[in-house]
Amino acid sequence: MMDPAQLVSALPAQRHLLITGGTGFVGTALVAALHAGGHRVTVLTRDRSHAAALPDMVNLITSLDAIAADSQIDAVINLAGEPIAAGLWTKPRRARIIASRVDVTRACASLIARLETKPAVFISGSAIGWYGLNDGEQLDETSHGNDCFSRQVCLAWEAAAAGAACRTVLLRTGLVLGPNGGLLARMLPPFRLGLGGPFGKGENWMSWIHRDDLIRLIAHAVADPALSGPVNATAPHPVTGYTFAKALGRAIKRPVFLSVPAAPLRLVLGDFAEELLLGGQRVLPAKAEHSGFTFEYPELDPALAQVFGR
Repeated sequence: MMDPAQLVSALPAQRHLLITGGTGFVGTALVAALHAGGHRVTVLTRDRSHAAALPDMVNLITSLDAIAADSQIDAVINLAGEPIAAGLWTKPRRARIIASRVDVTRACASLIARLETKPAVFISGSAIGWYGLNDGEQLDETSHGNDCFSRQVCLAWEAAAAGAACRTVLLRTGLVLGPNGGLLARMLPPFRLGLGGPFGKGENWMSWIHRDDLIRLIAHAVADPALSGPVNATAPHPVTGYTFAKALGRAIKRPVFLSVPAAPLRLVLGDFAEELLLGGQRVLPAKAEHSGFTFEYPELDPALAQVFGR
């Protein structure tokens, strides 16, 4: 496993970074890597008890209003947002999903506007849901999207970051793979019982990224002054749902011979099933690779092997 400090080695020494969403699956690992790399980290959190896993030296704030206008912040990294897959998409929950992203993103842009010395970069979260559902066309940052709820979330999210008074990177993140959380934590229970498999026919595309590579890409985006606008945070080799299920079975040494029928999922879960379980996007990291970024885990099998310590 890579030394956490090495994940952010692209950064100049002793930066001050403001992180929102710093207590989540990605944020916790990012904060730990920045701390190990000798950087100063300020984390916005609504509840200090959620930050128990963060290093002691991290500065915790519960409001961006606590940051003085003369503060020196080198980068703002905005990862906050209610998990989109944590429950059914009722009308109130759809509103919360959007508001949880838009409100904090606007607050970050407002903070940047009032800082006397602007940060060098604003890294604002987004997702590959921006592209909507797609039947397998290869998608890069120049591609168009198809309308669906996931795209509506990302459009609102990215619009909230527009006009920030510094270089802005819109990080369109795929399915993040890592230990003890994220996508794999939700998938593992049936797979460990030998009951795992693809959803439907498994023809949907899954664009994924190892969490270590995502942290490395964030650091790269902070450090590279030429990188701006949408950036796909996905490994260069997306796979179908069937291929993903087979690879996960190999990684944990469990058989994979079942599939979950599509019709009941559509009946019970509606758009949630259509967009998150049965549909997908075949996304390529064109801008990241063009900027010189190289992936430690470009292929799925080695990525899963690292996650499970094999």
